[in-house]
Parts: sequence; C-alpha cells; structure tokens
Amino acid sequence: MNEHKPSFFLVIDQGGRSSRAMAYGSCGSCIAKHAASVATKHPQEGWVEQSPESVCESVCKALDGLFAELGPDNCELMAAGLATQRSSIVCWDAQTGKALSPVISWQDRRAATWLDGYAAHAESIHQVTGLLLSPHYGASKFRWCLDHLSGVRDAWVNGRLSWGPLASFLAFQLLEERPHLIDPANASRTMLWNMESRNWDPGLLKLFGLPSEPFPRCMPTLGVFGHLRHGNRRIPMRIVTGDQSAALFSQGLPRSGTAYITVGTGAFIQRPMSSRSLFPDFLTSTVMIGDGRELYALEGTVNGAASAIAWFEQQCPQTDVVHSLDAWLARDTVPPLFLNGIGGLGAPFWCPDFHSRFVGDGEPWQKAVAVAESIVFLLQANLDGMAAHLPPPDRIQIGGGLACLDGLCQRLADLSGLPVHRSDETEATARGTAQLLAGCPEAWVGLGQDKNFCPQHHPDLNRRYECMRKEMLKAVA
Repeated sequence: MNEHKPSFFLVIDQGGRSSRAMAYGSCGSCIAKHAASVATKHPQEGWVEQSPESVCESVCKALDGLFAELGPDNCELMAAGLATQRSSIVCWDAQTGKALSPVISWQDRRAATWLDGYAAHAESIHQVTGLLLSPHYGASKFRWCLDHLSGVRDAWVNGRLSWGPLASFLAFQLLEERPHLIDPANASRTMLWNMESRNWDPGLLKLFGLPSEPFPRCMPTLGVFGHLRHGNRRIPMRIVTGDQSAALFSQGLPRSGTAYITVGTGAFIQRPMSSRSLFPDFLTSTVMIGDGRELYALEGTVNGAASAIAWFEQQCPQTDVVHSLDAWLARDTVPPLFLNGIGGLGAPFWCPDFHSRFVGDGEPWQKAVAVAESIVFLLQANLDGMAAHLPPPDRIQIGGGLACLDGLCQRLADLSGLPVHRSDETEATARGTAQLLAGCPEAWVGLGQDKNFCPQHHPDLNRRYECMRKEMLKAVA
C-alpha cells in the first residue's frame, strides 16, 4: 500500500428507498457518500416489489458517484461491506444472472392466505428459526415464485435456478467471482434457516415444498465473499449482513442495557442477547456469527414507519408531510389516534391484514402527527412486551431516516421514561457496517455529538397511548 494514500472502508447500504455507498476513514469519519434512489411498485393490495435490475443499477450508480468523489488515485479501499434489506428475496438464472422474479420486498404479504394453512406448525417454526409464522419472511415468497412464475419453474427443471435473500443476488451481480453465498443474518429471515445447525433446515424445506439446491451456501458474517472491481480497484468484500443487524454496531459493540431502535421504512427495536433465547410474540434474530463471536437479539417490528407516512401522503396529496412534520410535532395539539397496520401489523400484535384507520378526526396536519405518534406507540408496545422477558433497558439508542424528527424522539423519551440518544450520523446501518469492517475500534466511539432527549412529563401522550392499546387489542381479538 502506498503509505501516502489514506485508507478507507467501503460500505454499500441497500435500503428500501435508495442505495448508498459510503467511504469511512480509518479514524472513523464518513469522508464521502453518494446515493441513488430505487422505485417501489405495488401491483396489487399487499404486494410490494422492486425491479432487480433497478436495484443493481442504483448500487452501481452510488458506487460510481462515490468513486468519482474520491478520485482515481487518492485513496486505498481496504475492504468492503454490504448491508441489505432483510427478508426481501430474488430468483435468478444461475448461468446468466438474469433475474427471474422481482425483488419481493420484506413488506410483501401476497402469500398470507396460503401461509395460514401452516398455523399448526407455528410453534415448531419458532423453535427452529426464532421467527413467528409470517408472510413477511422468505419461505412463502419462494414458494409463490415456484408456483406462479414459469421462468422460475423452467430454471428449476433445467438445473439453472438460484434464489435467496436480496444480499445473495447482489453479491452474485457485483462480485467478480459471482458467488452464491449468504450470511447468517439474511439467511435467518427466510424462515428456513436452523439457528442451531446454522444451515437450511431440511424439515422446513420439505414442509414448504422447496428444493434445497437453489439456495446459497451459508457462511459466517465476516469472511471473504469475493471481490468488488471498479476500474483498477479490486476490493475484498469482507462482510455481508442485514441492515438492522449492522445498525446494532453503529456506536461500537452493542450493550445489553440499551434498546436499539432504527426508524426507516419500518421501525425495528432490538435488545442484544448473547444466546438463543425464545420468547412469545417476539423474534429471536441472528445478528452475527463469526470471528469467534455470536450475537442474537430479541426483536420487535413495526412495519409502518416511513411507509406509513408515505401512505398518508397518498391520502392527502396536497399536504407536504415530509418537510412539515417536525414543525407539526412541535405544536401543542390533541391529535386523533391512528391504528397503524401499514404493511401488516407486526409485534407484539401480529395481524398481517390489519385495516389501518383513524379513531377521531382532525385537520390533515393533526392526522400526520397521529401517524407519527402511532410509530412511537407501537415501539412502546414492544418495549412493554419485552419487559416481561429481559431486564428493562437504561436508555434508547435511535437511528434511521425518521430519527431526524426531534418531536418523534422526544415523544419516545416521554412515553418510555428513558433517555433517547441520537447520533449526529443517523445512518446507523452504514456506520455499523463500517464499525464491523474496522473491528469496532474504541477510538471510533463518541466521535460525533449525540443529541440527548430526556424524558418529560406528558400525561396526554400517555393517555393516547393507553387508548391506542385498548383499540388495538379490541381490533385483533
């Protein structure tokens, strides 16, 4: 390595709305970044898709922009990491790489009715995979593709079918070795991965009628997945992981006393665990395995976060929600309640076809506040449920795109009674991936200026939360 060149870590963060490429210096700061948007389609109610070609193109555009900013000769990229949406899947031709299905999003619920027929196996599935029976995970999506897409069936008959989580498709497309590999975090969101054997479970494959051959080979979170070539650069891809799994490491090694919340397209709350413990109504997520470490998380999901705000914007197209929401949250008002099942009602209520609706009325801006509050209320419901299984946390660490809303963070602090810490770099997934690439150096911790939201007395908010819980329990009964 030329000693005069600064050294960087490359991170690719492929999310629901955009693909981002970022370079982190060896001192821990993000020195360059570039993003490219990705469109989402909703062909039918409950269907959520993206074009595989468009996703790949957005990643390549982000990389091109990043390398243009870095310049051809002024840096040395030591290693790369890839973090993607978990539970999204793709099918493709193993020889040509041509996509045979859309990217079927983690939000997609097209196979919910079919999956209802497996309710008797829900407990055994939870024991093996750590997941609750849900159409959000990959198993029913793979089966739908096999049953409904002729290109997928033909490729299987001809021995040319590959399928897997989105991460495995992107690694195949981006890396010069064209590997067919997957990491534990993404594999575990298929509802087909055995937490104990750390491989595809033969019993579950048989249960869902899925062939094993098209699935990627499982390997540890940290390794050499292949090499990313860009111009004269050949960069080893040393980490592949899921977005929420990476986010746990955004501030260094995870603390058991912290509740980690990422609020993006969906909102996810995680409590780190060193062992595989199972609890009713919550997921046991495999975070990482490898490098002599293994980490799990008790996880709750709120499917409708930024996606719920986007849904409301469609209902009120004349209302500029995105740019006005933080100012509206700062107003003194009593908004209506919003029962938020956008994308399906997740933990701890679990109802994939929940009918979202307002309880009470108000001006459009008050309804927008109600949608934002519904995210906070569902996160608090998860915190309350987790309290029955783990010691209460002493603080909340929040990140993700919606974490920039001060009013949302303050409401979360007020309702939970916990201090909420927000890093000045809210891209928790990207920073967490960079931390893992660098080995979570202590020097990287505390580089930015966290903003702290201290709990305040807010009885009206507590009253609205209790009303929301009662309405939800009535609705799912």
